[in-house]
Amino acid sequence: MQDKALGLIRVAAVTPKIKLADPKYNALEILRCARKADAAGAGVALFPELCLTGYTCGDLFYQETLYRSQLEALETLVLASTGLQTALIAGAFLRVENHLYNCALFIQQGRILGAVPKFFLPNTEEFYEARWFASGAALAGRVRRASVLGEAVPFGSLLFRDDGAGLAFGMELCEDLWAPVSPGALLSLHGALILFNPSASNELVGKSAFRRALVLQESAKNICGYAYASAGVHESTTDLVFGGHDIIAENGVPLAESRLFARESAMILGDIDYEKLKFERSRTKSMADCAARFADKGDCETVPVLPLRVLTEADALVRGYPKTPFVPDAPAVVDARCREIFSIQTAGLARRLEHAGGATKTVVGVSGGLDSTLALLVCAETLKLLGRPRSDMIAVTMPGFGTTDETHANAAALMRLLGADLREIPIGDSVLRHFADIGHDPAVRDRTYENAQARERTQILMDVANREGGIVVGTGDLSEAALGWSTYNGDHMSMYGVNAGIPKTLVRFVIAWVMEHRLSEEAGEKDFSSDNARLRSTLRRILDTPISPELLPPDADGRIAQKTEDAIGPYILHDFFLYYTMRFGMRPEKLLAIAARAFDGDYDRKTIEKRLAVFYERFFSQQFKRSCMPDGPKVGTVSLSPRGDWRMPSDASARLWLEKLGV
Repeated sequence: MQDKALGLIRVAAVTPKIKLADPKYNALEILRCARKADAAGAGVALFPELCLTGYTCGDLFYQETLYRSQLEALETLVLASTGLQTALIAGAFLRVENHLYNCALFIQQGRILGAVPKFFLPNTEEFYEARWFASGAALAGRVRRASVLGEAVPFGSLLFRDDGAGLAFGMELCEDLWAPVSPGALLSLHGALILFNPSASNELVGKSAFRRALVLQESAKNICGYAYASAGVHESTTDLVFGGHDIIAENGVPLAESRLFARESAMILGDIDYEKLKFERSRTKSMADCAARFADKGDCETVPVLPLRVLTEADALVRGYPKTPFVPDAPAVVDARCREIFSIQTAGLARRLEHAGGATKTVVGVSGGLDSTLALLVCAETLKLLGRPRSDMIAVTMPGFGTTDETHANAAALMRLLGADLREIPIGDSVLRHFADIGHDPAVRDRTYENAQARERTQILMDVANREGGIVVGTGDLSEAALGWSTYNGDHMSMYGVNAGIPKTLVRFVIAWVMEHRLSEEAGEKDFSSDNARLRSTLRRILDTPISPELLPPDADGRIAQKTEDAIGPYILHDFFLYYTMRFGMRPEKLLAIAARAFDGDYDRKTIEKRLAVFYERFFSQQFKRSCMPDGPKVGTVSLSPRGDWRMPSDASARLWLEKLGV
């Protein structure tokens, strides 16, 4: 692996302005665009199908004059590529065994390293390619080399490989993408992490949306990066118009897309994370199974390439890494996501209550904090879903040594407004008796002092559930499970954890969604609470309250003294670390570099590094709590359930990860 390499490569998809049947002009414009891509840090620049001549030359393709002029222009382009760090993929037609083949050429450092013919030729409706070109399938496995500019060049289905970067890629042309079994899919089974498609696709009403969906789907099902560059408006408009639709995608997600009908040469850039793609493939066993079943259907030759330019820590990135990866950017998507999450939570709890037989009630410990608030809202919605009275929701507040007047008041208001069976059971005297029993000095405010309170609360909840014929609904969230920020056999334990799949940064949005869609005057439900307006204001106060376990006494002003984020660091950082570690297996040094970019202006690199070390230390040391965590619904792509997504030994060492940070 190259020093400080991030495992990303910048790809350019370019639609150059061309003159039809003028290869010399086109080569110079392609070269001008290639230099622009090179200056932008691209490792590979992709140009459209038959871009040296234009796609719509028709019977001019038969003319020897055009063919020879194209070869001269190609030679100009190849020689000029010597001075570029960017490799080029350009479309041209080649004569092999006296047939013409529509090809994609890979050009790097003054050489053509491979030519890939088009396998599937469109020959219906507005397309008549079989009139001029032969299918590459006819030569597959028989012709391995083609003479191009006096040199024998690998020809056919080719897998290009840069072993230093650990990156392999392949090419398919236009219609190949639309085939039921595409050449690109077979190349992916052979290890291609990125597919490049030089294309010439005309515009029709709705076609660009369909094409976009096709590219995204191809990149998703093959777990690959996909770059698509199509011919533009300077093709012939005799019967068709071409729009210059360029797309760069990664595993079903668009990274960049051009606007249609640009009048000048246009380029888009996308940073493809091929390390992330490797991680996804390694854990997606159907990919390996599919390769074992079908890879031999594609006759593929591996072609080594010179080291590609990849991105390092010194490079700025054109792709973004959102600070809150669990929370979508677009408000409409956030709304839909929160609606679905809330539905998953309530559906899961409803099924558990139905299955529990004699359990008719939910028991929730309510602190006035974010997590217990969301759990109580889920219980309220679930009982409504099951047609049960809100009195079946037993809400218990258990003030202790650290409870403030503010959180106590918020908890009481929340329970009362939701119509819960409200119970207040102070724990101070019980905990002091327990201290006396075990010989602990209450003046020593250590771990014993804190955890005894958490375990006393859990004991109360469990016993209330037994007495009332109910189940204890857990309040702990995904972020707390990752960091082990809970008391073992205390708040760590419940009979069903409705927040188990939701990280702290997302909890706020789900509560805000409830405020907007269950409590607002316009879209709300009048009977959701006894007073929706007051419940909204209570929830707003809870959202504004600092996150705290409230196990240490308040400060002199009666305010929360023990703030979780002061102790372990901001949850926005930890959720960022959690997402990219779990979802994409990101290396510590890469994660640090990405986080430093994402949070530039919010936290300096030293602070991020310090908190990342805390994340790794706690994530590894606290696995024993996750190994016996209660059932709870998975709501997103990241889960820490020991029965599902995450299997990890409780005594694994964090040393390797910390060493990468220099800790």
